[in-house]
Amino acid sequence: MNRLSFILVAVLFSAATMFTTSCSKEQGCTDPDSKKYSETAEEDDGSCAYEGKTVFWYDEEAATGLINDGAVSLTYYVDGKVVGSSSASVYWSGGTAPDCGQDGSVTVTKDLGNVKTQSYSYSVKDQTDHEYWSGTLNFNANTCTALELDWTKKK
Repeated sequence: MNRLSFILVAVLFSAATMFTTSCSKEQGCTDPDSKKYSETAEEDDGSCAYEGKTVFWYDEEAATGLINDGAVSLTYYVDGKVVGSSSASVYWSGGTAPDCGQDGSVTVTKDLGNVKTQSYSYSVKDQTDHEYWSGTLNFNANTCTALELDWTKKK
C-alpha cells in the first residue's frame, strides 16, 4: 500500500506543478516603444527602458549666413556635453531634414531611463565659441526628432 500511496502523491504533485507553472504569465517589458520590449511578455515587470534621438540640420540659407559670418565649423552640445561637430558649409537642401544617423548628419541619442520623454538644453557654437543657437530639446521614446537650425532664429 505504501508504494501505491507514493505513486498517487507523486502524480498529484506533478499535476499540480504542471497546472500552476503553465498558467503563469511570462513577464517582461510590454511597451513596444521600449528598447527592451519583449514580444512574448504578457505581463509588464517594470523593466522597460527608453531612448530618443534628435538630428540637427540647417538649409542653404543658414550655411551661407554662417560662412558670411566667418563660421568654419560648428560644435553641438546637449546638456553641456559635446555631441558632435560639422563643417559650417554642410547643409540639407530641399527643405527636408535628414534621417537620424544619416551620413553627414549630427544625430544625438539619449538614454531616457524608464521615462518616455526627457528635456535637455542644447547649444550650437562656431570655432570661436560664438553661440548661434540654443534652447531646449525634447527627446521622446523610440522617436527621431529633427531640429532645424533656422538662420532667422539665430541668436
